[in-house]
Amino acid sequence: MNKILCTLVLSLGITVVAAQDMKAFNLYNPYQNVDSALQVVYKKATAQNKHVFIQIGGNWCVWCARYNEFVTKDTQIDSLVNANYIVYHLNYSSENKNSKTLAKLGYPQRFGFPVFIILDAKGNRLHTQNSAYLEKDKGYNKALVMEFYKHWTKTALDPAQYKNY
Repeated sequence: MNKILCTLVLSLGITVVAAQDMKAFNLYNPYQNVDSALQVVYKKATAQNKHVFIQIGGNWCVWCARYNEFVTKDTQIDSLVNANYIVYHLNYSSENKNSKTLAKLGYPQRFGFPVFIILDAKGNRLHTQNSAYLEKDKGYNKALVMEFYKHWTKTALDPAQYKNY
């Protein structure tokens, strides 16, 4: 009986801690004008000669919170992202599904959340990434995440890189 009670209390405690963490998670803005925000992002990407990385999800999404924490707390991944991408967090929630924008992006929500889009600085979609392929256990696989980001940099897509192949 004591084992059952301890297991129940531990499970409840973990659930409460996870719920509290999600209450503090506020990465996405459901009321932001996405079209205007993306125009600013494209201008920054052009000025800095970078691609655009869009993370689509919502403040309700535990995997979105896990991914954001994973990539921002790992200095190697964070440096890779900041050197090559302008990052934008596009909201999908009951308050605002941003349906028109997601339609323009090829309906990436079909993969679940978070889902990642790589765009060039003009807003042309280069790649849609199902984040489940980057997961490991209850988090993400660093090698797979690094590989994903490296394969979609401007340098990786530069034809001059492949003239000797």
